[in-house]
Amino acid sequence: MNPVSIRELNNQVQHEAIFVQALLAEINKVMVGQEALVERVLIGLLADGHILLEGVPGLAKTLLIKTTADAIQADFSRIQFTPDLLPADLTGTQVYNPQTGAFTVHKGPIFANLVLADEINRAPAKVQSALLEAMQERQVTIGDETFPMEELFLVMATQNPIEQEGTYPLPEAQVDRFMLKVKVDYPSRAEERLIIDRMTGTKIPQANAVVSPQDILRARDMVRHIYVDDKIKEYVLDLVLTTREPAAHGLPELTPLIEFGASPRASINLIMAARAHAFLKGRGFVTPEDIKQIAPDVLRHRIITSYEAEAENITSDHIIRRILDHTDVP
Repeated sequence: MNPVSIRELNNQVQHEAIFVQALLAEINKVMVGQEALVERVLIGLLADGHILLEGVPGLAKTLLIKTTADAIQADFSRIQFTPDLLPADLTGTQVYNPQTGAFTVHKGPIFANLVLADEINRAPAKVQSALLEAMQERQVTIGDETFPMEELFLVMATQNPIEQEGTYPLPEAQVDRFMLKVKVDYPSRAEERLIIDRMTGTKIPQANAVVSPQDILRARDMVRHIYVDDKIKEYVLDLVLTTREPAAHGLPELTPLIEFGASPRASINLIMAARAHAFLKGRGFVTPEDIKQIAPDVLRHRIITSYEAEAENITSDHIIRRILDHTDVP
């Protein structure tokens, strides 16, 4: 792409991204801190990818997606996953009407723009599969009818890392359906003081609608046009292929630590998420820094560590950091 075209694209992106600051300001009226988490939710919206959050209870995960839904005038539903949940509780079912003698379809809570799947690992495999099928296929079949999901459809699933009793861990193949896996940490002391002041006052803050779903869909189309240079694509391939064959890429010490590397879906999602990250920064092109910023969230759930790594307390985050430090930046 020639410099003139990139300049034009840059101008288009800056014009389309004007709403981002207004949206962030509205969300931050309610949220305190967690800038990276807020940014990742917007990346999921713009890149059309679902998000898996891992963090202890009480870190405002539910509040964030509810606030985002309010700010973009979108439908929101929260599903509390429990061991006795059935797929029909999620997708909906057919209800018999004795007066007409016919069945009518009653849609479930999954038919919303933004869906919070709270503690996804508490539900059995059938329910998890029903959710993940809707995420992947963008449709749900109830009886003999198939219903498409909304065009703006984002699932944010949470799981609690500290309590494994009575849970059904997501299989690796299903975790791969999530574009990003984000780790949510505790706020700082100053942030927590602000949370106390804000949430125990006489009036609890609430986000107002500043953006429409159509604005998000239009921005999503713009994101797909953001320029990615061939050197950036090669850089992404270097990162992903190193997770599969570390020895061939100069990191033989990682070979015994990785059971399975990242799938091709990682390469696709890394490019898409980096484009969305560039859009949030008002750029019409992707830089290596965009890749570096988003790589841990795209790769951490796609690298399966070995028993040896677990024995040495080496996580996928450690491996990703090592790969990023080692790989030549274009």
